[in-house]
Amino acid sequence: MNKDLIEQGIKLLLQGIGENLEREGIIETPKRAAKMYIELLEGMNYTNKEIAEKFGKSFKVDTTQMVIVKDIEAFSMCEHHLALMYDMNIAVGYIPNGKVIGLSKIPRIAEMCCKRLQLQEKIGEDIAEVISIATGSEDVIVHITAKHSCVTARGIKSRNSNTVTITKKGIFKDNYDITREFINNIQ
Repeated sequence: MNKDLIEQGIKLLLQGIGENLEREGIIETPKRAAKMYIELLEGMNYTNKEIAEKFGKSFKVDTTQMVIVKDIEAFSMCEHHLALMYDMNIAVGYIPNGKVIGLSKIPRIAEMCCKRLQLQEKIGEDIAEVISIATGSEDVIVHITAKHSCVTARGIKSRNSNTVTITKKGIFKDNYDITREFINNIQ
């Protein structure tokens, strides 16, 4: 990421909305905002494969138990409006294929996949792909519920609406019973 270009963009935005760039509260805003965007969008620096390598520490295990990590809190930014997706709650489940990853790695993977400009639907696909790469299992499901400020704060201003997406891979695609078991366990 180019911090200088981000700062220039913030300056243009502030000028465009009529703000005085020399005002005391605004003088350092371009630098602070550029630093913030670099942090918020850190996931853009990594491919899904690189995220899997970074957080994919795995352990050999002989089990077919479904592994679920739920209530992962995160946020992201919509690529259409640069608006915040917030109050995001993510649940990830997978069926091990000879190995499992450390449980703390699943929230780290989810968070890194969220740190990109994108759509909620893509977040679920990215998390599922990273979990699949890290575990070697094709049987992955990701449930995301989130509020979108492009819906709650502008346009329709539907403050109580939530968007729910469910990404299903492998056995979860065709087996309603196992999908229902996952859903029952995350509620």
